[in-house]
Amino acid sequence: MLKLFKKRCQEFLQDRLYDSYLYRFAYGLDASCYRYIPKLVLKPKNEEEVQKIIILSDKLNIPLTFKGSGTSLCGQALSDSVLVLCVDNFKEIKANEHSIWCECGVIGSDANEALKPFGKKIGPDPATINNASIGGIFSNNSSGMCCGVKQNSYQTIKSVRIILNDGFILDTSKEESLKEFQSSHKNLANGLLALREELMQDPFLLKEIKRKFAIKNTTGYGLNSLCDFSDLRDILNHIFIGAEGTLGFVSRVEYETCEDYAFKATGLLFYENLNLASKAVKILSYYEDKVFAAELMDWACLDLTKGLCDMPSSLKSPNCALLIELQSDNEQELLNNIVFIKNALKDAPCLFEPDFSLDSTIQAKWWKIRKGLLPISASKRPKGSVVITEDVCFEMDYFTKGIENISTLFTKHGFEGIIFGHALSGNVHFIITPLLDDKRQRLSFEKFMQDLVDLVISLKGSIKAEHGTGRMMAAFVEQEWGEKAYKFHRKIKALFDPKGLINPGVIINDDKEIHSKNFKPSHQIEDYLEACMECGFCEKYCPSKNLTLTPRQRIAVHREIKRLKALKQKSEGEEFELSELQKGYEYGVVKTCASCSMCASFCPLEIDSAKIATAYNNQNAKGFFIANYLAKNLDKSVKMAKFGLNLAQFGQKTLGKQTLKKLSLGLNQKFHTPIVPIFMPNANHHALNSSPKSEKSVIYLSSCLNRAFAPSSLAKDKRALQEVFESLCKKADISVLYPENITRFCCGKAFKNYTLKTPELNPLNSFKDELLTLSENGKIPLVCDHSACSAELVSKLDKRLKIYDMSEFIEKEMLHKLNIKPLEEDLGLYVVCSAKKCGFDGSLRKLAQICTKGKIYEHSQTHCCGFAGDKGFIKPELNANALKDLKNYFANLKITRFYSSSSTCEIGLSDTTRHSWQHLIYLLDELSD
Repeated sequence: MLKLFKKRCQEFLQDRLYDSYLYRFAYGLDASCYRYIPKLVLKPKNEEEVQKIIILSDKLNIPLTFKGSGTSLCGQALSDSVLVLCVDNFKEIKANEHSIWCECGVIGSDANEALKPFGKKIGPDPATINNASIGGIFSNNSSGMCCGVKQNSYQTIKSVRIILNDGFILDTSKEESLKEFQSSHKNLANGLLALREELMQDPFLLKEIKRKFAIKNTTGYGLNSLCDFSDLRDILNHIFIGAEGTLGFVSRVEYETCEDYAFKATGLLFYENLNLASKAVKILSYYEDKVFAAELMDWACLDLTKGLCDMPSSLKSPNCALLIELQSDNEQELLNNIVFIKNALKDAPCLFEPDFSLDSTIQAKWWKIRKGLLPISASKRPKGSVVITEDVCFEMDYFTKGIENISTLFTKHGFEGIIFGHALSGNVHFIITPLLDDKRQRLSFEKFMQDLVDLVISLKGSIKAEHGTGRMMAAFVEQEWGEKAYKFHRKIKALFDPKGLINPGVIINDDKEIHSKNFKPSHQIEDYLEACMECGFCEKYCPSKNLTLTPRQRIAVHREIKRLKALKQKSEGEEFELSELQKGYEYGVVKTCASCSMCASFCPLEIDSAKIATAYNNQNAKGFFIANYLAKNLDKSVKMAKFGLNLAQFGQKTLGKQTLKKLSLGLNQKFHTPIVPIFMPNANHHALNSSPKSEKSVIYLSSCLNRAFAPSSLAKDKRALQEVFESLCKKADISVLYPENITRFCCGKAFKNYTLKTPELNPLNSFKDELLTLSENGKIPLVCDHSACSAELVSKLDKRLKIYDMSEFIEKEMLHKLNIKPLEEDLGLYVVCSAKKCGFDGSLRKLAQICTKGKIYEHSQTHCCGFAGDKGFIKPELNANALKDLKNYFANLKITRFYSSSSTCEIGLSDTTRHSWQHLIYLLDELSD
């Protein structure tokens, strides 16, 4: 049946159906401790395709699992059948002051970005909000730091759009859809209302349900939806919340918005021990109108993170901390609240004077550490261990006792763990890292889990607070709820999914040992990758996401290949798996990695998956030889590049730009030869001559790329970049000095992915002494004209040298000498990834603001263009993939001027948007005198 299902799906999905082992393995990953490998992965682009998939599934009895970003922790987004990926598309947002309408693939932080102009946000605020999709947040009833149970999905839902098991689309925002549902699905509609009636006849169970949902609880289905509402629309709006995709496909969610207060204060408070911290939490819980979050971190957390922010050196075990946030729409009121809370906490004295900060940079740093505790803790795990993260919830009266007893369980079963959590909600998280290949530790883990469940239930808590039931707690749902309530869970599942085809095994599972099966196998890899626990924090802005693999997927594939290779005896299946992974490794893992290292910027552990490509390239004899030859003959290499540009220009004139690009794309696909973009640069013939040295001088380190490139014939200003900078410097009375051997200068970034035979071959090394002399030991500043090269120079050259990116130099050293007459029109701006990483972005934005009285449009979701030096010529699909959202963004704006700060990136930007992009210096020279 699967073959027939695949054949039918292929008819409309075409290349968005994946059956190769590499992509089934990689796309099947999530952040949990489990591994299930799907037999098929599908990427539908709209509701119609999802509808077809569901109808086929129902007809052919093929189980389906819907997956968003894969940041869930309990195995609820995994499948060993058919996995349907829903985060690549389904991105539409409609927002106003009162509500926001999001398709399921929208990332939580993007929803908040859309609400910023209204001073609003969505209610749920999980630690993964920068990566988790709305579909996942809704389906897991994820809450987080501030929302508690008052602003979660359950409290803020307005309407949902669901595709049911037979393909019917139910939209609770439309009266006609509800009427049609009641008519065509009478058994389901009447069955839900009958379940409600049955519940309402049981006062004891009714009371128990209300008690259990007064605190965070994501164990099982939302029985409270049957108690709290009598209207079918309201029941339907709420019953899918926390259902983990087991009742249907969540296509769209409409939330009521919540206030995003303009003024915030964050306090980092240290306590002698958990008892005192818990006492402080109890006090803070009385002032929820002032205190929006109180995050607990035990000594193990502080010990893990002490190198990441300034902490008092006197801290020791069993000290702990509370991270507190106060919010207000009035600054003075916020300041008054800080004083009030400090006084209120005198009965639970801190180790030091409570420290509150209103500085958003410091606040972001503190919160980044708290949000990164899971991957940070996981990075310290013993080799070969599995990361188990749990979250439970206690009523506030049992909060302290609950934490103490969890610590006792650690000791009893021989585990070391960290404890943290959303203390105001009584929500406790903890992490342990057992070696599950060891029979004794595996048995200890199984006993620990049972003891944990017994403990939480004895204290009237929730065994799952916000991470969802998944497979981790499916075996214990009946124990928490009791036999009578558990029957309601089963009835809900049977009503919506009578065949059990929608995300089977999640929430309802008859296997009482399912939580201790199918763990991710572990294998030690290179130190710079080993810490990765596949959390997915790195994925959102990866330029190859949706094209091939993301950083965590690359690392996971790399680890699995190493593991399979290390097996002394391989089964036939393992031999096949290894062969399939290796077959797709070069393209999926190496060639389509932009090596921009943006993944390291978003990873709490700064893991740089680009190092995989570097290691691979160094084993490539052909690439190694070419890199060494080019480095040794750099001046000739630039001349060769100019010759190639002249040939391309001749071809464009002879055949036409569109025709030549089409031909070059065809050749690229067959022979991997470079493409000729429509906005291909011309050869640069500008002579680089120093001007007489004066009182104010600058050493111009023009990059090898910009010495080869002149603007495209389609550019507004066709002057070489060096000519423009010289013109601007002349206006500011600044002398431009070029190093004597500028034709051989290179920052070395082009060779970063290769280890050169000797350090002397790196072109930059031969300039180090000369630059110190020429700059008079750092007295004269140095400027570079390509942001990626500027970043490389800053990291590699002598710290005595004052090195600027061109935009940074103009802003800090030249701007006050120029008279700028700003435009009246809007501008498009793209800040390249290297500028963001090195902090040049502020200068570029400031210069853009000075250049216009109009608006500056910047696509905030594109962090790397994927052109990546020469990869835009060799792997144009990477550049196209990285810029597809930016292309759509600018397509709807009436802008004619576009600027950036890196010539290679500008080629890709120009070709993608069909508008000429140039360095911002061109506009500055045009507007200044």
